[in-house]
Amino acid sequence: MREDTPSRTAAWVAAARGLGRLLPREIRLADDPFGAAFTSLALARMIEEAASDIPPSTSLATALHMIRSPLARMPGLQRWILYMQVRTRVIDDVVRTFALQDNAQLVLLGAGYDCRALRLPELGETRVFEVDHPATQGHKRRVLDKIGYTSPSTYVTWDFETQPMDDLPAALAESGHDPTAPTLTIWEGVTMYLTEPAIEASLAAIRAWSAAGSQLAMTYFARGRLARPTLTTRAIAAVVARVGEPWRWGWVPDELPGYLEERGLVLVDDIALADAARELLPLDLARVVDDADRRFALAATPESIAVIER
Repeated sequence: MREDTPSRTAAWVAAARGLGRLLPREIRLADDPFGAAFTSLALARMIEEAASDIPPSTSLATALHMIRSPLARMPGLQRWILYMQVRTRVIDDVVRTFALQDNAQLVLLGAGYDCRALRLPELGETRVFEVDHPATQGHKRRVLDKIGYTSPSTYVTWDFETQPMDDLPAALAESGHDPTAPTLTIWEGVTMYLTEPAIEASLAAIRAWSAAGSQLAMTYFARGRLARPTLTTRAIAAVVARVGEPWRWGWVPDELPGYLEERGLVLVDDIALADAARELLPLDLARVVDDADRRFALAATPESIAVIER
């Protein structure tokens, strides 16, 4: 991302989460009343007004027409909203399960405008640490102040461009993170923007603060998406590159278990989010989220596997 500029892609993710409120309640997978505000307070108000007036079973396309923002006319927006519903729900379910552990902690690495600490009541007894760039984190805090909310998260400001990742475990500990207690690290929507050295440094830091019982939940691109991009992928890649956040990294799914094992983690699950869509959404909507190269992986410290398999 560009220096002193909040992440644009994080704002797009948050807006899509907010626009998910236009889905009929019976098929809504994740409800984020905060997300749209990080793009525009006016957009957040429009969504709130529209969501309260939408008759049951109204289609997403019809609901979007009720929004007066130009954002609601963007090509591919319905697909992006549905994809973000699936991605968010998959990770939310992992968070809810992990939070049942005693002394559970949550680290959001590259937190962006994640508001799980505010919107998931299951995290009421869980210490949440949000790590992100000062520009994005500062914008998030200002927006939450404007709409009258204070996150229970502990903010750890970190400039990934200038501060070495091997210093981050100590910075977390100074902020109250307990390196002996189980931690779930969420690495959502981040890995595709990193260089290989940044991936290596990040995984080493994650492993350093991950005691027995810890897990890593991350999203990633299958490498073929970047090596053999479709026209749509090329178009999206050009947009994110133009705002200073180009796609750089992907894993070959078959190679991910060995890759993580060499770095002290064991792969527990690895799914295409398109497959998750077919489990979570009605079939007609699941077909819209048809992208086998956007994936979710759950890994754990080796000491955690016996606990998970019980």
